[in-house]
Amino acid sequence: DDEFVVTLAKMRGNDMLPNAHFHKKWQFHVKTWFNQPARKLRRRNARAEKAKASFPRPVAGSLKPIVRGQTIKYNMKERLGKGFTLEELKEAGIPAKFAPTIGIAVDHRRKNRSLEALQANVQRLKAYRASVVIFPRNAKKPKAFECSADDKSKATQAKGTVMPIKATKPALELVKITADMKAGSAYGKLRVERANARLQGMREKRAKDEAAKKEEK
Repeated sequence: DDEFVVTLAKMRGNDMLPNAHFHKKWQFHVKTWFNQPARKLRRRNARAEKAKASFPRPVAGSLKPIVRGQTIKYNMKERLGKGFTLEELKEAGIPAKFAPTIGIAVDHRRKNRSLEALQANVQRLKAYRASVVIFPRNAKKPKAFECSADDKSKATQAKGTVMPIKATKPALELVKITADMKAGSAYGKLRVERANARLQGMREKRAKDEAAKKEEK
């Protein structure tokens, strides 16, 4: 038949005839997802209970440092790290054992590789320390770094990531185009400099050989 000829044309080599049965008791293999709305409500209630239990601490957890990704592929991107280094805490004037008690993550294994990153995280710690409200353990005898009863009554629970990374646009420096810039050819200059770099060794060798010939004469 014509249909059989078409089927053979689609085959390759000595394969089996395409005779797949896709409608065998399909109703037994259907997966339903009717519990999704209830699961959504359960997750929402669980988040609310967790936030209530962690009050007055932030819902998202501890303050994290700003670090850069590993390898050349990702090191231009900033992200939140595991914890602040001991050097960063020392520069900010926060004891390493006291930091976790006020919601600051500490990572004793991480090391500072650049001065810029160290200074940025120190400023991040100082900004957090200036804004954080610490409840007194003993309301009758509050310590110097603990808040007063008035501040305690006004305190609210922070939602979302603590001090999230803010994307900053690089500042562009505008320069007026002069007549010299218009007269010159940037492409031609690049080609000349590329040729100079390529022929530098040959030119040095030629000059050295000519100097040696003059000395022989």
